[in-house]
Amino acid sequence: MEGFNSRQFQEMLQQAQKQAQEIQQRMQQTIVEASSGGGTVTIRMNGQKQVLETRIDPAAVTGGDVEMLQDLVTAAINEAGRKVDAAMQSTVGGMLGGLGIPGM
Repeated sequence: MEGFNSRQFQEMLQQAQKQAQEIQQRMQQTIVEASSGGGTVTIRMNGQKQVLETRIDPAAVTGGDVEMLQDLVTAAINEAGRKVDAAMQSTVGGMLGGLGIPGM
C-alpha cells in the first residue's frame, strides 16, 4: 500500500471509532413501531431490538382466539425487527460512506 502511512491509518481508525459510537447512540435513539392484524397488535421497539411497548386491542382478547393473538404478536415483533434493520442499515451505510475508505 504505497503512499499510506501509519498517521493516515491512525486518523482513519479514530474516525471509525467515533462513527461506531455515533451508531451506538443512534441505535439507542431509534424507535420504530409496527402493527399486525390491522392495528390489533402494535409493538414499539428501539434500535437495539428491545421491545419498549406492546399494545393489544381489547377486542382481540375477548374473542378468545389465543392462537391468532399469539400469531399477531409474533408478526408485529418480526416487522418491528425488520424496520430496525432497515433503519440501521440506512444509518450505517450513510456513515461508512463518509469514512472515505475505498470499497466501502
